[in-house]
Amino acid sequence: MVKYIKYTAVVMAIITVAALNLSTSCAPAPVASTNIADVARYRTTLPSVEETFASAESEDAPKELTWKQLTDVDFRDVYVEELDAYYWKPTFGESVKALEGQEVYITGYIIPVDYDEDFYVVSRYPFANCFFCGGAGPESVVDLRFKSKTRKYETDERLTFKGTFKLNADDVYQMNYILDGCTEHRP
Repeated sequence: MVKYIKYTAVVMAIITVAALNLSTSCAPAPVASTNIADVARYRTTLPSVEETFASAESEDAPKELTWKQLTDVDFRDVYVEELDAYYWKPTFGESVKALEGQEVYITGYIIPVDYDEDFYVVSRYPFANCFFCGGAGPESVVDLRFKSKTRKYETDERLTFKGTFKLNADDVYQMNYILDGCTEHRP
């Protein structure tokens, strides 16, 4: 315990000395004029907080895709002769269409569909409530198409993935939402 107290005292002394050195070396230069017009002119040259954060975000940075955004879709029953069955054909809303082809990221629960084929989806809900097992709709899952071979993911791991967002309204063998060339992501 004494050793810990001595260590803490040494660290505090180092921080104090560093703070004193910074405060003297970073002191502002004296202002030659205190004219209000000069101060106002200086303030208008500073960027706003919004401008600062907007410029910090790169145009190439992926956008967050939310599960709420993915609910901008309507489904109607369409008969597919080849399958002799009906399926839900999506009609995507404008907000979802606007995201097609963009790099996005989304967070959800992993649902392994086929381990051998590396076929996974990310779901808004855990396995017990997901589209395949519970009462959720097809808008609550996104097909993950990985850029390269992936590790084995466990059911209900909560992770974030980024990739190119694609829509599928016609191929009954694929999900409606696809994240192409995806990788794990840490926003």
